[in-house]
Amino acid sequence: MIRVGVIGATGYAGAELVRILSGHQEVELTVLTSRQYAGVKFDRVYPAMAGIVTLICEEFSLNIMCERVDVVFTALPHKTSMELVPELIKCGKKVVDLSADFRFKDVSRYETFYQQHTAKDLLEKAVYGLCEIYFDRIQNASLIGNPGCYPTSVILPLAPFLKQNIIDLNTIIADSKSGVSGAGRSPSLTTHFCEANESLKAYKVAEHRHNPEMEEVLSLEAGSPVNITFVPHLIPMTRGMLTTIYAGLARKTDPEEIEDCIASFYSGRPFIRICPDNTLPDTLHVRGTNYCDIGFKLDVRNKRLILISAIDNLVKGAAGQAVQNMNIMLGMDETSGLNNIPKKERII
Repeated sequence: MIRVGVIGATGYAGAELVRILSGHQEVELTVLTSRQYAGVKFDRVYPAMAGIVTLICEEFSLNIMCERVDVVFTALPHKTSMELVPELIKCGKKVVDLSADFRFKDVSRYETFYQQHTAKDLLEKAVYGLCEIYFDRIQNASLIGNPGCYPTSVILPLAPFLKQNIIDLNTIIADSKSGVSGAGRSPSLTTHFCEANESLKAYKVAEHRHNPEMEEVLSLEAGSPVNITFVPHLIPMTRGMLTTIYAGLARKTDPEEIEDCIASFYSGRPFIRICPDNTLPDTLHVRGTNYCDIGFKLDVRNKRLILISAIDNLVKGAAGQAVQNMNIMLGMDETSGLNNIPKKERII
């Protein structure tokens, strides 16, 4: 059995990690840390896990991590991760980090949108954990920068078209809508029920911190600079993310070529589902799962390709993708612990 620890286990992403890992047949949860709930049993914090996960949450201890775990998930705020990860790597642990601290190759991009990076030497070592694109690199990695939820929902639909000269790389617009859980568990006025309920609003228009993450990865895949206009929205539901991407056509094409481009690119990838027969993705159909559903519409009259993706922001957009990364790193079936069907339940 692989011994696994989760640092930051009581936030939404951390709790989702615990939920998924508790049903993984090849791992054993051995350490859960939480500053706020240290000394409290996990199933007291999340009663849905009563009798399933009875570990007591602990304060972080490097010695405990080095002694009792093989793989560490860090579900921590940006900057906090970079303070802990270097020592975990020195202890020989494999680390999947859910913050933005190890997603970038260009440290200047990170520092422009976040803060000064104090573990720059690890950026070259880290692998961007978008499993469907970087599977081979992930297999040999010891440190994964788990992608953000918005970038996952944007990059996966776009990636097949970056090298096919089908879309004009200078015309990409991404419109994303996310459930409130994407803002995390800490209370704030913006995510207060009375503020978020019956409200749909855009925020951080053209200045969201996920924008440079998307552009770095898309540029690397395209082999030339890619800049996109990105507009995120907060919608009054707990979990789920729907992204609609608009891109001008670079040449004449047809629906058959578009479908073939996506299907061939993601052939054999278990968590990519291409919507058939002109149907389009729906967040309800991926709820609680690690799937990314992708659909498209070719707007021939306006010479534009419209791509639509749906993910669960806490699973494929965070914890599920993190577990998928662990599976690949350890040579396990990448679907292990992740074969959930869509559900209509609360957050955990």
